Amino acid sequence: MSDDAVPSDLWTNVQADTYDNPDDPMFAPALLDATTAFLAEAADGGAALEFAIGTGRVAIPLAARGVPVQGLEYSEAMAAKLREKSPDLPVTMGDMSSTRVDGDFSLVYLVYNTIGNLWTQDAQVSCFRNAARHLTPGGRFVVEVGVPSLRSLPPGALGVPFDISDNHVGFDTYDLVSQRAVSHHFVRQAGGSFRSVPHHYRYVWPSELDLMAQLAGLTLEARYADWSRAPFTTESTSHVSVWRRPA
Repeated sequence: MSDDAVPSDLWTNVQADTYDNPDDPMFAPALLDATTAFLAEAADGGAALEFAIGTGRVAIPLAARGVPVQGLEYSEAMAAKLREKSPDLPVTMGDMSSTRVDGDFSLVYLVYNTIGNLWTQDAQVSCFRNAARHLTPGGRFVVEVGVPSLRSLPPGALGVPFDISDNHVGFDTYDLVSQRAVSHHFVRQAGGSFRSVPHHYRYVWPSELDLMAQLAGLTLEARYADWSRAPFTTESTSHVSVWRRPA
């Protein structure tokens, strides 16, 4: 995380070649069904734009529900995987904090902690403003992101593990001043060695996101613990939040 002029990690084939893993819980059919049902309802008959569309994990099944979907993607390697699976799904290359996609949308959405891919608060604020620029009056901006897990960080500890398995070891380290963090992934290779694949991000609080939305002219419509609309509580580890552009 050396250069604030660079808004986020640029994912390469290292990430793209292994991203579509059907054994990963985020690819579970029940989860994708709940996610796309939620987003289709939020689109309210209009078109949707996914910031950081990646390989199309959510966009492709959402389009299959009849929602016109476009994507914005920073990584050419990830977009190439999407084009292999869905050549007709439009994708614009660029940074979600500033790039304008042609068209107007009733829904802009960000899933699976992707707002954190932007390393600075300024970039995250710009992302909200960019989302608002794309929305028609009454349109919605939906963000899925984890609640920072700082309660699990013991005093003086450098990091917190989030996965320890035979083929993967992962732990997060935090900078409590800048709210920057690094997810350290050590992935077992075919020969038994481990490859280090770090991922840099900025963690953000729900109340902070609400202020970003306010600065972008959006108002909070709802906040849930997950895509099934479970209540958001003090024990929730993630949230799905919906902000709306005034009609």
